[in-house]
Amino acid sequence: MEDQQAGKIIAHVDNDLADLIPGYLANRKKDIVAIFAALEKKDLDAIRIIGHSMKGSGGGYGFDTITDIGMLMEKAAKEGRDEDIRLQVNRLENYLCQVEIVYD
Repeated sequence: MEDQQAGKIIAHVDNDLADLIPGYLANRKKDIVAIFAALEKKDLDAIRIIGHSMKGSGGGYGFDTITDIGMLMEKAAKEGRDEDIRLQVNRLENYLCQVEIVYD
């Protein structure tokens, strides 16, 4: 579950996942680099795969926004919409800068 408070996005995450969350978020930061590199090469299939992976994993870790971004990115890559991919990768970057984890 996610809430917004004073410029921060609060993500409520199951305490059992506490050890996994730093690595998960670090991998999403690596995804940003990979997506920009794939855009340079016009490798939409790589972007589609990354988006699909985020779509499948985000909610399971408590990050519904990452699931949403992944879904939209996968769709944009399938349809060859570079600008929409850029919009979603920027959205992911902003989200990762603003998200604050609360373990429940």
